[in-house]
Amino acid sequence: MGFLNRLKALGAQAGKEAQDTWSRFNNGPFADATMAACALIGAADGKIDQNERTRTAQFITGSDQLKTFNVADLRDKYERYCDRITADFDFGKIELMQVIGKVAGKPEQARAVVQLAVVIANADGEFSEDEMRVVREVAHALKLDPAEFGV
Repeated sequence: MGFLNRLKALGAQAGKEAQDTWSRFNNGPFADATMAACALIGAADGKIDQNERTRTAQFITGSDQLKTFNVADLRDKYERYCDRITADFDFGKIELMQVIGKVAGKPEQARAVVQLAVVIANADGEFSEDEMRVVREVAHALKLDPAEFGV
């Protein structure tokens, strides 16, 4: 199996694991961390493409995995985080990493955040090097080994 096929398989596996996990963490810090991770994945190349932003927002509102959350609130959080990172990439990224770090002491929630980041990164069928770098940074912020997620 080629490297890209392996990454796609890992993304599919992460999606299944995440689906089984996300519904157990219906709380504010987890919701904030997941939406911050989504925004960071969208900005992996240094900017957020409007098309990618729209697709991610559609995933959030249409996801069976996220049904237990108020998806309108999730989408609003995601949009706010995208706006922050768009307004000032460097400070926005620092702020979003701090939001993500709030679940670092909760290993199951931390893993679910990274799993969602992998799912979002794979959503377009391409897991770019920039997206892998962001997933690694998110994993490190959560005190997790990125290798656990194949990145």
